[in-house]
Amino acid sequence: MSFDIPKVAYLARIAMSEEEIAAVKPKLENVMAMIDDLVKIDTTNVAPLASPLEQYQTLREDVVTETDQHVTYQKLAPKVAADLYLVPQVIE
Repeated sequence: MSFDIPKVAYLARIAMSEEEIAAVKPKLENVMAMIDDLVKIDTTNVAPLASPLEQYQTLREDVVTETDQHVTYQKLAPKVAADLYLVPQVIE
């Protein structure tokens, strides 16, 4: 697979010299070759996994662990009204 590395570098806003481009090109070609190998693998009867490990998410009780300090925090805000932070309008 051929890459237009200068174009990709421009789109990513990365400045690259000709030497850097020459060094990166074979690495990108190797990555794409590995991806092509993965695409060729038949996964028809393979169930999708969230993780290759047989682990489960440990859940905890949904309980309040901190005290309500919104009044303290709102004293630091430049503008507050009806327990809401007032901010400058940014969308017309």
